[in-house]
Amino acid sequence: MAHIDDRWMRRKRGADGKLLIGANGKPVMEKDPMRYGKGKRWRVRYLDPDDRERNRSFEKKVDAERFKIQVEADVLRGTYVDPDAGKITFRKLAEDVIESRTLDPSTRKVMHTRLTNHVYPVIGSKEIGRLSKRPSMVQAVVKKMESNGLAPSYIGTIMTHVGTVFAVAIDDELITKNPVKTSTVVLPRSTKKKLVPWTAEQVLAMGEALPGRYQAMVAVGAGLGMRQGEILGFGPDDIDWLRGTVKVQRQIKVLSSKLVFALPKGEKVREEPLPESVKLVLAEHMREYEPLTVTLPWRTLDGAPRTARLFFSCPGNAYGGAVYRDRINEIWHAALEQVGIVPKLAAGEKRGHLYREHGMHMLRHYFASVLLTEGESIQAVAEWLGHGDPTITLRVYAHLMPKSDQRMRTLIDRALRRPPGQADGPETAQGAVT
Repeated sequence: MAHIDDRWMRRKRGADGKLLIGANGKPVMEKDPMRYGKGKRWRVRYLDPDDRERNRSFEKKVDAERFKIQVEADVLRGTYVDPDAGKITFRKLAEDVIESRTLDPSTRKVMHTRLTNHVYPVIGSKEIGRLSKRPSMVQAVVKKMESNGLAPSYIGTIMTHVGTVFAVAIDDELITKNPVKTSTVVLPRSTKKKLVPWTAEQVLAMGEALPGRYQAMVAVGAGLGMRQGEILGFGPDDIDWLRGTVKVQRQIKVLSSKLVFALPKGEKVREEPLPESVKLVLAEHMREYEPLTVTLPWRTLDGAPRTARLFFSCPGNAYGGAVYRDRINEIWHAALEQVGIVPKLAAGEKRGHLYREHGMHMLRHYFASVLLTEGESIQAVAEWLGHGDPTITLRVYAHLMPKSDQRMRTLIDRALRRPPGQADGPETAQGAVT
């Protein structure tokens, strides 16, 4: 049970030193000369679930009574949270979360950088408990990022990190509410453009515009849907040449300007069919450019070394022959201009957004668009792309799929069409189809 004490008053004693009792049977009270008028008047004393005595003071008695009812109910329900637990700052807890969670090293670094640049300056020094009760303080983070010109999608990503920190605080019983999930915290709406895939002519033109050593990258990206890092980490030993299958089990990542081997995004290995056209391109590529054996750390900079033969390499460079992402991007950007996908701009004009829009991932989009427009199932395409959830694939490519009404007409017409030369029989008489 909890009790409310009046800190400004004390029990009065008589001349004989005994406590006085009033006519109503209750103790007679008087002002405490040491405390009267100082500090908060009403104090709630209670036992927490560990039988430790706790207390909290209030200026108004009504607030003390409300807290008394709440804390008694929380202790009985098992939902009690120590009011002092939320005194850890957001930055301290966030750093603990980043270090303790099972994250890919590059993801850990990116999360730290995003929070340091955009969140800590606003709420890093604020206590978690206070932030959970003042969602408007968290909304200030969103407003600051908007004023800095960050894209809505990027703001959403950063606020997902923030929400994760508060979710951990709830699990650790430091707070009871995640302010990011309240109606007060509103994220800017993203006006996402529909994806417009390249044409087959653009894909083929890019293959011809790249230097010979890298031309087969286009066939791998457009024919297997690999991500850039997966293409750079792809080798002949990842192919079952007899079965005609490919195992996507490795990518090259950049950590602190150095290269490492790692599992594909989401740490998911996948297997997919090898189209004959891609097989022939890779076979020809190997005849002209012998696969290079490359050794890199696995997953982290101090990880155990792993060795693999790679289709694409840059012999003699500082990375043991592995292709560095920035280098291939420079080559790719030059090819975009040569083909005319990105216009050649005058000196000083910015075109970075065009390079990002038409990066090597456009080959991956082409792969998905070809399959979906031809009616391949979203589940199969998601698996070949390495998406953990088909809804991700659907969200990006739904507009490329055949329209349901026309597809329905085609399927039903095909199913009910009588083979040529077949005479009407009992099975085709009126009423046979219902």
